Amino acid sequence: MQTSPDRHEYPAHWEADVVLRDGGTARIRPITVDDADRLVSFYEQVSDESKYYRFFAPYPRLSAKDVHRFTHHDFVDRVGLAATVGGEFIATVRYDRIGADGTPASAPADEAEVAFLVQDAHQGRGVASALLEHIGAVARERGIRRFAAEVLPANTKMIKVFTDAGYTQKRSFEDGVVRLEFDLEPTDRSLAVQYAREHRAEARSVQRLLAPGSVAVIGAGRTPGGVGRSVLGNIRDAGFTGRLYAVNKALPDGQKELDGVPAHRSVRDIDGPVDLAVVAVPAEQVTEVVTECGEHGVQGLVVVSAGYAESGHEGRERQRALVRHARTYGMRIIGPNAFGIINTSPQVRLNASLAPEVPRPGRIGLFAQSGAIGIALLSRLHRRGGGVTGVTGVSTFVSSGNRADVSGNDVLQYWYEDPDTDVVLMYLESIGNPRKFTRLARRTAAAKPLVVVQGARHAAAPQGHAVRATRLPHETVSALLRQAGVIRVDTITELVDAGLLLARQPLPPGPGVAILGNSESLGLLTYDACLAEGLRPHPPQDLTTAASAADFHAALSRALADDRCDAVVVTAIPAVGEGSVGDAALAEALRSASAAAPGKPVLVVHVELGGLAEALSAAASTAPQTGSGETPQSTPDRASRAEGGEQPRSAPDATPAEDHLPATDAPEGAHLIPAYPAAERAVRALGQAVAYAQWRRDAADPGKVPEYEDIDEKGAAALIDGLLARGQGLTLGTEETCDLLGHYGVQVHRALPAPTPDAAAEAARTLGYPVALKATAPHLRHRADLGGVRLDLADEDQLRRSYAELTELFGAPEELRPVVQRMAPRGVDVVVRAVIDPAAGAVLSFGLAGAASQLLGDTAHRLIPVTDREASSLVRSIRTAPLLFGWRGSAPADTRALEELLLRVSRLVDDHPEVVAVTLEPVVVASHGLSVLGASVRLAPPPARDDLGPRTLPAY
Repeated sequence: MQTSPDRHEYPAHWEADVVLRDGGTARIRPITVDDADRLVSFYEQVSDESKYYRFFAPYPRLSAKDVHRFTHHDFVDRVGLAATVGGEFIATVRYDRIGADGTPASAPADEAEVAFLVQDAHQGRGVASALLEHIGAVARERGIRRFAAEVLPANTKMIKVFTDAGYTQKRSFEDGVVRLEFDLEPTDRSLAVQYAREHRAEARSVQRLLAPGSVAVIGAGRTPGGVGRSVLGNIRDAGFTGRLYAVNKALPDGQKELDGVPAHRSVRDIDGPVDLAVVAVPAEQVTEVVTECGEHGVQGLVVVSAGYAESGHEGRERQRALVRHARTYGMRIIGPNAFGIINTSPQVRLNASLAPEVPRPGRIGLFAQSGAIGIALLSRLHRRGGGVTGVTGVSTFVSSGNRADVSGNDVLQYWYEDPDTDVVLMYLESIGNPRKFTRLARRTAAAKPLVVVQGARHAAAPQGHAVRATRLPHETVSALLRQAGVIRVDTITELVDAGLLLARQPLPPGPGVAILGNSESLGLLTYDACLAEGLRPHPPQDLTTAASAADFHAALSRALADDRCDAVVVTAIPAVGEGSVGDAALAEALRSASAAAPGKPVLVVHVELGGLAEALSAAASTAPQTGSGETPQSTPDRASRAEGGEQPRSAPDATPAEDHLPATDAPEGAHLIPAYPAAERAVRALGQAVAYAQWRRDAADPGKVPEYEDIDEKGAAALIDGLLARGQGLTLGTEETCDLLGHYGVQVHRALPAPTPDAAAEAARTLGYPVALKATAPHLRHRADLGGVRLDLADEDQLRRSYAELTELFGAPEELRPVVQRMAPRGVDVVVRAVIDPAAGAVLSFGLAGAASQLLGDTAHRLIPVTDREASSLVRSIRTAPLLFGWRGSAPADTRALEELLLRVSRLVDDHPEVVAVTLEPVVVASHGLSVLGASVRLAPPPARDDLGPRTLPAY
């Protein structure tokens, strides 16, 4: 690397791995003097046309002077970046800082010329777009605010790279050259473009893993048993539609097959491309395998081998080396220590996992970080009985193991637009990038339900998981996920319960629930469960144990026709005696009544009626006959499409032939009716569906971030810059805090120090009576219950007596740190906080001051920036919110003023990432207006690369 004294230190933090448009990866890094040979080799592989576009003239080779210029940078005024694959350059970009006259310059000049060169074989992969994002971030870091580029009119591809980036631009044409100038400040459009490119690239990278045209299992043992041989058999038995190969370097000469699969000693020996390699060799042999795969052009790896970060420090270093090595060749990894992947699409039929059976085709996407939990979920969804019964299938399944590379974020990108997935279920033990996960979850949840259960909530993340440190408690992260539309559940059982309902039934239009059935007691249990979930149940309708299938049909039809009813829970217990309703008849009655009102969900609570659950699945199945046409298409009011690919599953001991017989009893397009063994489970799933449906309606109109004319953003920025010039991070003093908040229209009541009784009296005369006397020592601050506050002191005599009482009770003034503050109008005391968490981003929190928030944890949270609708919901979402709205005859607080305060604090933190923490405590919200009685602000330099920066994969 460069070490010359006239150059800055090598900026290692500019190195990054990126996913390109086609799903492959490349590494972006600064160009150094050590890259001379790579640069020359790269240039020799560029076509004459591309060279002409770059230099505006024939330029067959680089001179020694050119090579020196393009490899010697100071990393401030002259910067070059290269995109590499396999250690070789595939594209370069550089900027040179220029002055107003266009000649080379140094700071404070804030403009630079930028130029790209992409190898022809890699054009069209989005390399230039990725390089533009990264060179733009580098330039902003170095004080450059604007790029200029000169492009030949015929170079339409490069012009498109600039114009599509979304920056504010100026364009001119002179002397046969197009000149483009654009600001580097991110805009809403540039961020939207960046996120859209990120989505396409990451979704494509997962699609290449889940739908390969050819698969090689490396480490398939010569004798039955073992991980590799099991995976090979599972892929073969699932009927994989592509080409399958077995690889084992210990195969004897002349052996060409293994279990009927073409066998080779090395992936290099395979005649033809290999899209996916499943690696099942000992960890110490994986590096050699990755090298062979990379040189053969393999696109992705599923590493089931163990012995990595889950095994300790040495394994963690081995895992880092594995990821770096694979990315060198542009490959993505699922794992290591992965359970595998499954794709049930008839066009793929891939079971590259340790699951011995393929789950039935369906509409649920399933992600599990734990192999054991993945097995449990697949088993639960695959079989009848054992809890929630009936048939619901899987579209794709990913078990990421240590998720060293491909994570839940990547798979969400894929499922968002996957036409075969209508509901997403995720088991997470850690969230590596909560900020990104929340952003992706919000977008996904607006299109299809996303249900998440998180393990390791009260413990550290599993050893194999690399996660960003967060200071937020789990409850706060959960609240932020719910704000993003995630259906948060606590157990695997709840995950499946909610998933089955959302995959089978439409979203409820409201909270009204009709309850009917042949058991009064079970109906009452269901009624109580609905109230506990915040639903609005109608009085249960008891059909008596003598009810026939026709009675159930008529009652369900009436309930669904009632405009006050948004969902129906049917309860059923076994009936005895002659003429009792049969399972099949009851199932058909419920199905036919439900089909007549397809916009409202129907759930069944059954007691000891295993036959009913099976009959419901059979009666509602829309599975086509083998070889028949397409599955039913979705309708706008459905939570998901009918699971046309699903088929009823026979009992676990059924033969495979029986297991795959399609049921054709129901007309095409009928709903699958989920059955639950307990009222509480059914109602809990329904409550989650109701809340999610309401979130979808609210998300359609999220509100706006208001503009306030009195906000002085520039003045606040100048003040922050001046304060940060003192050091790397600081908590502001009282005057500085008031000054900064004042720039955003937040006025803090002055509190004057009172080190002596005379000083207290002088302060009171300055502020005006009545006043409050407060002790601000850490152990007494905000603790009125300890007696460290005296209120409504009307004159100097009362003030001096109170001063004497405080010092007598708690010690000398030096220990108490007393202050005097003018009395504010009476009201409700609340606390407002904002913090920038290194993992989750900027978070705004609100609660009542004192025991409600400190002892009971009654605090609500929203991600910044907060819209007007979010501020309103934030105020109303705490359990003690009634105290703000006239509880028990008290005067309602001015919640409009409170919401405005929340919005102003949100704007401050959003506009200035240097503001890393704000606390307003207490804020007294009166009937008219509010008073901020205490405030603190902490500043720190913003990160060099924040969420507005370029696309990158997690660093390793």
